[in-house]
Amino acid sequence: MTRKIVRINMSDLKATYEDVPKKWAKWGGRGMTSAIVFDEVPPTCHPLGPNNKVVIAPGWVTGTPAAPSSGRTSFGGKSPLTGTIKESNAGGLSGQKIAKLGLAAIILEGTPAKDKWHYLVITKDGVEFKDASDLMGKGMYEIDELLWKDYPKTAVIGIGQAGEMKLSNAGISVNDPENKPGRYAGRGGLGAVFGARGIKAIVIDDDGGPGVEIANKELFEEGRKKLADAIMEHGLTKKDGGLNAYGTDVLMNIVNEAGGLPTRNFSAGQFEGAAKISGEAIAEVVEKRDGEGMTGHGCHPGCIIQCSNIYPDESGKALVSCIEYETAFSLGSNCGIDDLEIIARMTRECNDLGLDTIEAGNSIAIAMEGGLLEFGDAEGALKLFDEIRNKTPMGRILGQGVEATAKAFGVHRVPTVKGQSMPAYEPRAIKGIGVTYATTPMGADHTSGYTIAPEIAGVSGKLDPLTDEGKADLSLAFQASTAFIDSSGYCLFIAFPVLDIQTGFEGMVDSVAGVMGMDLTGDDAIALGKDVLKMERLFNERAGFTKEDDRLPEFMRYEKLPPHDVVWSMTDEELDKVFAWVHED
Repeated sequence: MTRKIVRINMSDLKATYEDVPKKWAKWGGRGMTSAIVFDEVPPTCHPLGPNNKVVIAPGWVTGTPAAPSSGRTSFGGKSPLTGTIKESNAGGLSGQKIAKLGLAAIILEGTPAKDKWHYLVITKDGVEFKDASDLMGKGMYEIDELLWKDYPKTAVIGIGQAGEMKLSNAGISVNDPENKPGRYAGRGGLGAVFGARGIKAIVIDDDGGPGVEIANKELFEEGRKKLADAIMEHGLTKKDGGLNAYGTDVLMNIVNEAGGLPTRNFSAGQFEGAAKISGEAIAEVVEKRDGEGMTGHGCHPGCIIQCSNIYPDESGKALVSCIEYETAFSLGSNCGIDDLEIIARMTRECNDLGLDTIEAGNSIAIAMEGGLLEFGDAEGALKLFDEIRNKTPMGRILGQGVEATAKAFGVHRVPTVKGQSMPAYEPRAIKGIGVTYATTPMGADHTSGYTIAPEIAGVSGKLDPLTDEGKADLSLAFQASTAFIDSSGYCLFIAFPVLDIQTGFEGMVDSVAGVMGMDLTGDDAIALGKDVLKMERLFNERAGFTKEDDRLPEFMRYEKLPPHDVVWSMTDEELDKVFAWVHED
């Protein structure tokens, strides 16, 4: 393979191109970001200090012709929110364009001169450093628009005001095909690390780039087709299937019915207003307003699942994309808010300011529990984003995430693991995802090991979400397979057809093998995923984390969750088995 790495040093404003070293040659996406961070970032460094880095990497198949739903970009570094290694990935335009420039990774390192901010333009001819003074203080909607005037149809990676302030809940935005923000590497605060490098934005122009070299075109084509056919066959991912018709928020009513929808700061598992903020409700608004709104929207070219949506305002104009299930939960049920209009406007605020919607909504819920607002105060919640935009002390507290907000308001019911707040599945009611929250190297993160597939959706067989039995092994299996998918560049949602349709799994593996020239079996894919997990786990151990950090919050062990009146009951011994294999070699 002829892929290159571009290393961009913000201390001396120089970019150098390197061949991919042998030790990293097998990696793409998450595997590449974690390998570079593992090798080059001191585990005990301060995340905002000079020794941290941001690594950006497309997946193995990203940028290839017709690989279905393969436009993910991985962003890696040491997280300001968790203190752990972090990989967060996003859709949008960036991954395919980076890959088509022949780049396996972009490494951002060094510390800029005081108060100097730049944006970068990366083309086939190299890297240009541009003065970003005129972009400072602007949100991502304006940034995307301004940069497309000079660099039309390019990918724009950037940070909003939250990243400029280096807040621990700052995400990294990628524009979508309509040049709107909202495709976020949101979790873990990597936008703050971007800001610490003095980078406001990166423009990726792939015009004239060499493209992606495919080692075995016949094998790639066979695999690609098998996977595409499986995606179009599966009920959740096919045209007009659950995700295509209603987006990820199709889960709102399903998880609510199962009693696992976190409500009012994780105090209940059902929300009486769930139907009002569901994917079905979004689809009704889109149809009624009959304008620029839509369901079945693709966040990047070549996506055939198309689970995104564009939510319209009352005039039919596009207001925001995308209202995900995770967003509707955090800004909705977890705050006791059932007003879809307010949730849409809060989502736009997050997209503009550069905030992860999960951490943002959960921080507001904590502030509500602490007495700042009443649960259900939709207008009051919306106004809190002005605090962040205006850089007030309150805004900075909220922008630092759930744990900082809980300390400020004296709240002890804090739904976090390793400093990161929990997503939209209550672990007391869905035990497998609780194991993932507790043990993943990333902090509480559903996408690291999505056991919701069998526990709620019945994919790969239906499992009882309320039982502990077998859930440690289940979580590890999902964490390993997810690490492989995150390295591939494929969207995580291919997991549904891959798990249920054998030819889909074969297609995923074969397409990767075809691009990389690997001799790859299904067992090899899982082994590669475990290799990624091992690097991440060892990094965290060297940063000071132990098995005692693989625990859910204390209140979940004694506070019963309605409607099932269950507590978190997984033993510490079972949790410790999940990663015991790391030190068995």
